[in-house]
Amino acid sequence: MNLRLLALAGVVAFTVALPLAVASAGPVADAGDPGPDGAAAAGAPGRDDKGTAAPVPTRSPRLLGLGLATAARCGPELSSPDGIEAQTCVLTQGEDTWARTYYRNATGDELSSVLTLMGPGGRTVQMICAVGAEDDPGVCETPRERTDGDVGGYSAVAEFAERSAAGGPLLLRSGSNSGP
Repeated sequence: MNLRLLALAGVVAFTVALPLAVASAGPVADAGDPGPDGAAAAGAPGRDDKGTAAPVPTRSPRLLGLGLATAARCGPELSSPDGIEAQTCVLTQGEDTWARTYYRNATGDELSSVLTLMGPGGRTVQMICAVGAEDDPGVCETPRERTDGDVGGYSAVAEFAERSAAGGPLLLRSGSNSGP
C-alpha cells in the first residue's frame, strides 16, 4: 500500500513539475542564433573560445513550421479623438514585402481608408479599404510585392477619413515609421 502511494505521489509531482520546468527554460534557439543583445550564445558558432564575437555566416530565413518567418516593422499604435485607432506595419517574408494596418473603428460611421506602401525609387502600391461602422478590429493590407533593394527603404502610411462623395475630412494618419 505504501509503495503504491509513493508511486502515485511521484507521478503527481512529475506531472506538476514538468510544465513548470518547460516554462522556466525559455525559448529554444538554434546554435549561433543571436540572443537579445544581437550576439550569438557563448560556445556556439559565431563565438571564439574566449567568448568574443566572431563573424557569423549568413543563413537563409528561419522556418517556423508554417513557412518563412515574417519580419514586421511597425509604427506606434495611434488613436484619434474621433474614435479610430490604428497601427501600420511593413511586413517582409522571404523576398516579398507588403504593408498592413490594424484598425478599430469606434466612430459609429463607415469610413474609407487608403493604405500606401512606399518603396525605393519612388515605387508605391495603394489599397483602398472600406472600414465598416462596427467596433470590431479589422485589417487592411496591400498585395505582396517582390522586395526591390533594401527592405529598410520601405515605409507605409494609412489614412482614415469620413466617407463622402467629396471626400471627408482626415480622421487619422498612421505610419510604419520604418523608412529612412
